[in-house]
Amino acid sequence: MSQPAPTSTFDARPLTEPVDPAAVRAFAAELRSRQSAGVNAATVVGIVVAAIAALVMVPIFVSVILNLAAMGGSPASAAIPLVLLLLLLAGAGVLIWFGVRGARITRYRLHRFARANGMTYEPKVIDPPLPGMIFSIGRSRQSTDLIRGTRPRFVEFGNYQYTVQSGKNSTTYRWGYVAVKLDVPLPNIVLDAKGNNGFGSNLPASFRKAQRLSLEGDFDEHFTLYCPAGYERDALYLFTPDIMARFIDNAAELDVEIVDDWLFLYTQRKASTLDPATWAWLFGAVGALLTKFEQWARWRDERLVDGTAHDGLSAPSPALPFAPPAGMLTPPPGVAPQGRRLKRGGSWVPIVVVFGLIAFWIVSRLN
Repeated sequence: MSQPAPTSTFDARPLTEPVDPAAVRAFAAELRSRQSAGVNAATVVGIVVAAIAALVMVPIFVSVILNLAAMGGSPASAAIPLVLLLLLLAGAGVLIWFGVRGARITRYRLHRFARANGMTYEPKVIDPPLPGMIFSIGRSRQSTDLIRGTRPRFVEFGNYQYTVQSGKNSTTYRWGYVAVKLDVPLPNIVLDAKGNNGFGSNLPASFRKAQRLSLEGDFDEHFTLYCPAGYERDALYLFTPDIMARFIDNAAELDVEIVDDWLFLYTQRKASTLDPATWAWLFGAVGALLTKFEQWARWRDERLVDGTAHDGLSAPSPALPFAPPAGMLTPPPGVAPQGRRLKRGGSWVPIVVVFGLIAFWIVSRLN
């Protein structure tokens, strides 16, 4: 079946309209049967540990309460703690039931939303094989609630999380993202949106300042653009004034990364959600950019024209933004090694924090 391109016009009714409880249960059973063969070892270990903890701790807890109650010397005093324990367990059970029920309804709504808009739904993907900067950090990496379309090109909306260990502590980071498949590999370019930054960039990676490129107009007021050294003219070809205007109008609150033959839009809130306004925003952003990707498909890296790549020490020729004359060799699709990944740089934030603490300590001692 032909699938429409994501646009600002879509059917949002499945996100909010009432659902049939029987259909929700049937879809949950279908997901369980589909995923039963893919339960990983960590999940099994977690279930076993939780079961053992419950079997050990609950009897101990009950025994302690009964012993404390027996010290009161009356049957009533012995019954009160037990009743309170039962009420506590019943309350916890109700909360768990509502949580499971809510998660099932959410997955069912997203499934129906995807189907209504000619797309597909996938509940979870462990360690997704995507080249974006957020997908290679930490452990316990997983994408959830994925909505995918394939026409006119592959587009994936999803929520993503990973955990970073720092000594004995660990922190889980959560992102929403949109992944769009491009026609050809392009240089690694990052647009750090200024509208979603706090104290410095919100991105999980930092890049060398020498790779910053200033563009015309008011683009620099909305984004900080990074491109590999030597690819400045290529970036200017890709980000023409009309494309810059579309990013400003539709994606000013989204961080953007172009890497290999993918374009990623990142947000630190859920991208796959039951909120129709979020879908209108993301569909509108993707739909506004789709029509300009044909221009990007014509980009070629002239550094590959002779079948070999420069080592980055010499100044390579810029990409060809035009059809070459007859008899001139056309570069193949691809990117030379020096343009495939941005150079990472250290962050000044920890240094600033350390010097700030030292200055605060000195001032406090002087006072």
